[in-house]
Formats: sequence, structure tokens, C-alpha cells
Amino acid sequence: MVTNSTIKFLCSYGGKILPRYPDGKLRYNGGHTRVLAVPRSVSFSELSSKMAEMCGFTVTIRCQLPTEDLDALVSVTSDEDLTNLIEEYDLVGSSSSSPMKIRVFLNPPKSAKSAVRPPSLALPSSNTSSSSSTSSSPRSPSISKPPLPPSPPRLTAVKSQCYGCYVHRNSRNVYLVHNGNHWQ
Repeated sequence: MVTNSTIKFLCSYGGKILPRYPDGKLRYNGGHTRVLAVPRSVSFSELSSKMAEMCGFTVTIRCQLPTEDLDALVSVTSDEDLTNLIEEYDLVGSSSSSPMKIRVFLNPPKSAKSAVRPPSLALPSSNTSSSSSTSSSPRSPSISKPPLPPSPPRLTAVKSQCYGCYVHRNSRNVYLVHNGNHWQ
């Protein structure tokens, strides 16, 4: 049984999980990483609020299991998930002399990312449409529509000279995509 009354979380945020050159193994790149120590009896809501305070935004919590790589992260969304995660780390850590730190990746919720609208896409104010509707012109009032968001650039895949490698291009960037044991 683990006797330590605190548990440590190694929290990473603001970066991305990317494949490492040349072997393609996933690594966390950029951003910040901080250690957060909390009582073992912490609830999910308390932990979530402490992590949000630490990084400055509401968070979704995804954790790396102690025996897995970064391609198999688990989401923690409740007290039960948190308890199961701590038990997994305790099982692996019982054979070790020092307690393990739980690796956590913090991201803003997906709904918050899509809810933010750039200022150029804001709807016109109601003052301009109400003044045009009171016009005494015999024609029907013209209603201006907000501009459409730009369409995403189309990706084109060009097969390169190496077996199974693809270079994805759009109007601004070129992407190499790793798939399985080779880069695409």
C-alpha cells in the first residue's frame, strides 16, 4: 500500500504531441510543463480547477497510462476515472522505490475552440439594419449578410520517390504525415 499522502501530476499544456525524427516516436513538443502536487483524496472537480488555474484556461484532462506511449491517452472526466488512474499508477509504482508522477496533457475544451469567432466574422449590428428597414423607398430593404468564412485550403497528396511517403500540400504549407512505420 502506498503511504504517501500526496500525488504529483506532471502537467503539460500549450504544446503539441508530434512524431520525433527519425524514429517517429511521439513526443510532446513546445508549451509548458509544471508539477502539481495535490492530496491523494482530491476530487476530480478540485483537480480540474487547480489545473485550470495553473494554465489559465478551462481544461480537458488526458493522461498517459504508466505502461503506454503517447498514442494511447485516456480522458479523465469524473471521480471514478481519477480513482482508476491513480490505482494504475500505484500498481506500477509499488515495484519502484520512488512514487511515479502522473503525466497529464491539458487542452482547452473543443467546444470553446469552435465557439470563438474572429472579429472579421462578427454579425452586423442591429442598428444598421433597423435604419435601412425604416426607409421610405418603394423597394424592399436590402439586408446585408455577414461575410462567409474562408473555405479551408484543399490538400493535395503527391507521392514522393520513397515507398509509402506522401507530401501533403495546401496553399501555404507542406506537411509530412507519419503513418505506421513510414512518413506520409
